[in-house]
Amino acid sequence: MLPRHTGTAIILVGMALVVLGGLVAAGALGWFGRLPGDVRIETERVRVYAPLASMLVVSILISVVVAVFRRLL
Repeated sequence: MLPRHTGTAIILVGMALVVLGGLVAAGALGWFGRLPGDVRIETERVRVYAPLASMLVVSILISVVVAVFRRLL
């Protein structure tokens, strides 16, 4: 049996995904993936894209969200 706060956490994650989806659909995150630390190499035959800075931002955001959840629950 799952603890009661697990259901609350799932609902909050779902709401956050809905908000994130709305931002993506509205074009508010058009800058994401084009940060200064993202590596993009394009030649005639090869395209290499390594979103280093973007993934660093995602990692920091996830760490902050998890820390907040741990304090609240």
